[in-house]
Amino acid sequence: MKTVILTGLIGSGKSAVAKRLRKHGIPVYDSDSRTRRMYSRRPALVRRMEEALGLPLTMADGKLDRARLASVIFSSPEARETVETLVYPLVLQDFIRWREKQAGAPFVVLESAVILSKPFFDGLGDVVVLVTAPEEVRLRRVMARDKVGEDQVRRRMAAQFIPMDRVRLVLENDGTPEALSAAVERMFFDKNAYICKFLKEK
Repeated sequence: MKTVILTGLIGSGKSAVAKRLRKHGIPVYDSDSRTRRMYSRRPALVRRMEEALGLPLTMADGKLDRARLASVIFSSPEARETVETLVYPLVLQDFIRWREKQAGAPFVVLESAVILSKPFFDGLGDVVVLVTAPEEVRLRRVMARDKVGEDQVRRRMAAQFIPMDRVRLVLENDGTPEALSAAVERMFFDKNAYICKFLKEK
């Protein structure tokens, strides 16, 4: 099964692109939501994270305190690496199992902000699409979406990095929703578009 990696920095609009692809019947693996589901279904994983970090990460009801986890990993590169070492191999296994169930689709999409900068995912994917938008646009989007302050968003931005050597296509998302829809149509579904030809040749 051919795999398109859909990536972009926080606030770039990856999810908006993914939503439009789903409307066309393209299976999209949302790595963020799948990881959140993993936390809720694998309490042993959360316990291993607590042990590795030496910090409590659960609330009174035993569920993962996602706000606390985010605060820890976005303020400490060492803590982030520790969590990633535990979580990302499981995410990769989950994606491979999910992909095997998508028979009949022309291709699948793996949506992730971090995949290109993590060695756990080296070699995964046939083509990489980067969704971009100006920094100030991304900042406003995330502040409005997550109801958080500018400093917090900028810390999250500073923790992200996308190596460009694997990026094949760039999708600009600095306009209207209608403009984004048109751009998705041209990039993914125009029979003369590069991505269609590339996936057929693979």
